[in-house]
Amino acid sequence: MLSTVGSFLQDLQDEDKGVETVAILTKDGSEIPPSTLMDILLMNDFKLVINKIVYDVQCPKKENSTNEHAVEMENVKSLVHSLFTVLHLEESQKKREHDLLKKIDHLKGQLQPLEQVKARIEARSEIKTSGLLWAGLALLSVQGGALAWFTWWVYSWDIMEPVTYFITFANSMAFFAYFLVTRQDYSYSAAKRRQILQFFHKRSKQQHFDVEQYNKLKEDLTKAKESLKQVRHSLCKCK
Repeated sequence: MLSTVGSFLQDLQDEDKGVETVAILTKDGSEIPPSTLMDILLMNDFKLVINKIVYDVQCPKKENSTNEHAVEMENVKSLVHSLFTVLHLEESQKKREHDLLKKIDHLKGQLQPLEQVKARIEARSEIKTSGLLWAGLALLSVQGGALAWFTWWVYSWDIMEPVTYFITFANSMAFFAYFLVTRQDYSYSAAKRRQILQFFHKRSKQQHFDVEQYNKLKEDLTKAKESLKQVRHSLCKCK
């Protein structure tokens, strides 16, 4: 009588594996919430639906009791319910711990092949970005050598000074354009991370790597681990 409709329906499915769907409805067809106490359910007639077969259940009428007796019975029910909760809390927590461990293993199994693909894509993106950075260094070296050659062997500093000024001004415009596009101040580390990310997403599309699915699985795994930590903390308190 102190159990709920949800636990009653679960007991039915545990008892008979042939029960695939089960629900309890009111006489007008509304579904009764699983949190409803069985004592409340048995106050009125209801319908029990098992595998889409409807059974009409008629509950016996209760005799009227005095207010003092009713209050006493409610106190007894409350006390028994509290004892039941305390005695079965550890069992419930252990079952939840087992379910969370299974969920974590399942998520890790789904993530393992994705992690391997992600590691390969990241390594390839890192190599391409490093190559791009070395190419930029080579280009700057060629530019510096060309300016030195024009300054000392072909022309003079008086002629090359405006050229270097406009090159510097063009670099300033490039950095400002970078800020307008990315909304971030230019720095070599930030530019490198951004370039790696661009290569990563481009290669992910080529290899059909679902980044959103991977992120969702990682988020679910983090939540499951956090829930497991809380459950184990509760079990330690119970002991």
